[in-house]
Amino acid sequence: MNLKVGLLGGGSWGTTVASLVARNAPTKMWARNENTVRDINENHRNERYLPGADLTPLLRATTSIKEAVGDADVIVMGIPSQQFRRVLEDAKPHIRPWVPIVSLSKGLEQGTQMRMTEIIESVMPGHPAGVLTGPNLAREIVAGKAAASVIAMVDDTIAVALQRLFRSGLFRVYTNSDVVGCELGGALKNVIAIAAGMGDGARAGENTRAAIITRGLAELTRLGVALGGRPETFAGLAGMGDLVATCISPLSRNRTVGFELGKGRKLDDIIAEMSMVAEGVKTVKVVIEMGERHNLPMPIMQEVYNVLYEGATALDAYRGLIQQESGAESDPG
Repeated sequence: MNLKVGLLGGGSWGTTVASLVARNAPTKMWARNENTVRDINENHRNERYLPGADLTPLLRATTSIKEAVGDADVIVMGIPSQQFRRVLEDAKPHIRPWVPIVSLSKGLEQGTQMRMTEIIESVMPGHPAGVLTGPNLAREIVAGKAAASVIAMVDDTIAVALQRLFRSGLFRVYTNSDVVGCELGGALKNVIAIAAGMGDGARAGENTRAAIITRGLAELTRLGVALGGRPETFAGLAGMGDLVATCISPLSRNRTVGFELGKGRKLDDIIAEMSMVAEGVKTVKVVIEMGERHNLPMPIMQEVYNVLYEGATALDAYRGLIQQESGAESDPG
């Protein structure tokens, strides 16, 4: 393709997407860490975040944001949600007008409660904003295993052009115009994945995991629809698909946090051992605020919040959920 791509972020998913896109278009990836940049350029590896994985030799990396985005026709943001705004503001002086900006982040900004595309629209008005999301575990995709994702943009013409840019080999990409729903599905499922991980860590069983996933899907769908998403989006790749992958895979960072909590470990100790961000840990604070604003009961997400920030244990969360009165399956709670 004639498009040039600038990707910001040197983590596992950002690197994976950069390697995929570089097969279709000239791609420059920015990372802060000089060793990471050197590893990509000289060894075609990112051993820090994707040990043992081979990247396409076509991918080039740099520690200069200006070099990465200055001549780019498409910007991809592989930055965690709480640093997203700051990195985008640093890149802003070097980005040409009207260039589409695509988020890979699955989180919500604390304080503002904004989605990443809302931050793009705020910091970079006039730039088409979108999100690439779905059940996408970086280590499997970089290893060449089949996967599917969604590129969500309001403008279908731009979405179709980006669909061709992102799809590669066994990585299938579908379009969706529901940016709000796709983004919220990716962010909210991380909280449910922590709950599922807690159940697994506490050896609660497969039935409990299935209940958490299905009731969690109902919970995130209610909130997502209240915030402007379409119901059918949450039954698709950006909703149920991403939720299932994140709740059951040992590669999932959010499930890993929950799993260790379920074993009785402290959050600070778990986070200290992780090299990558588990977005659900911060997102749950925003989610609880949103639920209260819309007067929506969210028992699973509330129990996760209680464990992370109110001193409750995974056993307390389990007891809290089973003591909830159950009515019709369509009811909240």
